Amino acid sequence: MEQLISRKIIRRYLEKLEGALELDAAIVGAGPSGLVCAGELARAGRRVAIFERTLKPGGGIWGGAMLYNEIVLQKEITPFLEAAGIRYESGQDQLVTADSIEVASALIYRAVHAGARIFNGVTVEDVIFKHDRVSGVVINWSPVLDESWPVDPLMVAARCVLDAGGHDGLLSAKVARKAGVRLETESGEVMGEKPMWAEKGEEATVANTGRIYPGLYVSGMAANGVRGSFRMGPIFGGMILSGQKAARLILEEEV
Repeated sequence: MEQLISRKIIRRYLEKLEGALELDAAIVGAGPSGLVCAGELARAGRRVAIFERTLKPGGGIWGGAMLYNEIVLQKEITPFLEAAGIRYESGQDQLVTADSIEVASALIYRAVHAGARIFNGVTVEDVIFKHDRVSGVVINWSPVLDESWPVDPLMVAARCVLDAGGHDGLLSAKVARKAGVRLETESGEVMGEKPMWAEKGEEATVANTGRIYPGLYVSGMAANGVRGSFRMGPIFGGMILSGQKAARLILEEEV
């Protein structure tokens, strides 16, 4: 029995991984914008996989605000919440609240059931760069990189890559530095995130979502970090809209 259990796990995982070696879109980070984008692309019939550095897809949603596991979203997001089966509470203002655990679980479920693959515990340590465009990602086990072990990675070809990896935009910064290229930002490089200003941060998250180099897109907090905009805190409507916009642009421009 024990060897049968192990054999089934190994075979199934390797099938999933082998099926993700050539993608239409490789998404770096399973936060809300990455999950939403993956779901939209998969529902459109595209081959998409998310590579998440930690064990827990969902990004910063799980903890809510300072471990108060409630989050805030704009009322304009309620059609999306209802379509996803996410319950929410409305007030007299333009904001609604939702349970962060329910939101994270629903976003993961929707992405996976649309056909997106999620590989957790896997870090994108670099990109494939060919003919002046980003053409895939370089992956390794997160613990291998955390321990600085000299273990070579695997490579995944992709028609485009979405950096949805959070505040620092580390992958985008690595592309600019290692490839010696100018990004499609005001300074030509990763500009760095500004302090919190919730309203401006929400607007900028959506406005900043898009292509920053041939084959490379940014969404969510990575978009604000790359383009030098404010952070927004525990309000997540902009992240959902950012993921939807990223998917729409990728479908129009790449796949």
